[in-house]
Amino acid sequence: MATELKVCTFNLRVRVENDGINVFDNRKPRVIETIQSEAPDLIGFQEANSDMRAWLTEALAPLGYTVIGCGRQSDYTGESNSIAYRRDRFDLISFDTNWLSATPGVPGSRFGGDQSSCPRIFVAATLKHRDAASPFLFVNTHLDHKGPMAKLLGATQILQYISCKGLPFILTGDTNAIPEDLSMTMITAASPCGKPVTDVTATLDGTFHNFGKYAPEQQRKIDYIFTDMPADPTRSYKLADEGVDGVYISDHFVVFGYITVA
Repeated sequence: MATELKVCTFNLRVRVENDGINVFDNRKPRVIETIQSEAPDLIGFQEANSDMRAWLTEALAPLGYTVIGCGRQSDYTGESNSIAYRRDRFDLISFDTNWLSATPGVPGSRFGGDQSSCPRIFVAATLKHRDAASPFLFVNTHLDHKGPMAKLLGATQILQYISCKGLPFILTGDTNAIPEDLSMTMITAASPCGKPVTDVTATLDGTFHNFGKYAPEQQRKIDYIFTDMPADPTRSYKLADEGVDGVYISDHFVVFGYITVA
């Protein structure tokens, strides 16, 4: 039976004390309020450090979510690309963490070259919706913020992984790349499992607003949802975030899209 999923990509903005009123602890109520009111089936988080990840695991459990993932450093701490899924709707078949590098199984490894000092990862969960006939792959990533080649290599590695799995897929993430960048056009030009890839967020404009400091014309689109399953990009949206008493949900808009699994 075909089933529609509501998918979210959510850069939380890691806890930075210099963010002042928008330090993560002050934004926690808005994060929970967003997830509770929007009720996505799947969430790809970026920038959740160890403490944030522990908080998400505890805070989202009463809302019916399971949160999985680990940090990107060599000791599995630090920022993660954790995912959350509705445990009453999905069975988890497998979960995999890969470092974006020539040695993806080595924790903390990097490509080198023009990559920043930050290790980068992608996570992949094979999930089966309980009303669907077949499993699919849910991938979440956060590409490098500095190196164009590192971003291109990272996107290539993810597509190769998806191709080897051979399953219908959803890819969420903060790619630190605008739609015209080669790392992004390559994804939409690819057919890693024999079907064309859709940028579910194709109708959206800028997604990074820097806690409301950027005017619309300054905002860049760097948050995406891709899939090779049926999807209507015109239904995707970014959640309005005007700030409440100066406190924003994040420095990125939270982005949502609808995808149908069979």
